[in-house]
Amino acid sequence: MSTGKWAQPGVPHRGWVCIDIQDLEEPSATCEMCEVMTIRYVHVMAHNDYSNLGVGCVCAGNMEQDLEGARRREDEFKLTLTRRKRWLSRRWNVSAAGNEYLNTDGFNVVVYPQGNHWGARVEHRDSGHRRVSKRPYDSEEAAKLAALAVILDMKRRAE
Repeated sequence: MSTGKWAQPGVPHRGWVCIDIQDLEEPSATCEMCEVMTIRYVHVMAHNDYSNLGVGCVCAGNMEQDLEGARRREDEFKLTLTRRKRWLSRRWNVSAAGNEYLNTDGFNVVVYPQGNHWGARVEHRDSGHRRVSKRPYDSEEAAKLAALAVILDMKRRAE
């Protein structure tokens, strides 16, 4: 038997697209589609004929007719969260210039102060492709996380 919005006329059951995923850090919300499951990871689903809904993985998969895709998206999201936490706790080296750097996965990452802010540079060692932060970051941690995002983006583009 269907529950929640699955049972309501006028609520589309297909044609949804996931536009975001969020971590509530603990199971604390109720899926807005089935209105039964308590969820931690919220898939924000959009549809042209209905307002956005925050739903759990299974409902997201059913709404976009790709349960495996929704599970894969949530698993990748969790992996990224774990990487971000580990990234900041890694032991960074200090260069002769006094900047923290890390050589990992074929990348050289450097974070450095810029006046009252921080910047970062990421270089892929084999190709020499380099990206330097264009905006200032308020903290060293923010610059390090931005550098991780660049590494992940560069890896995705290389696939």
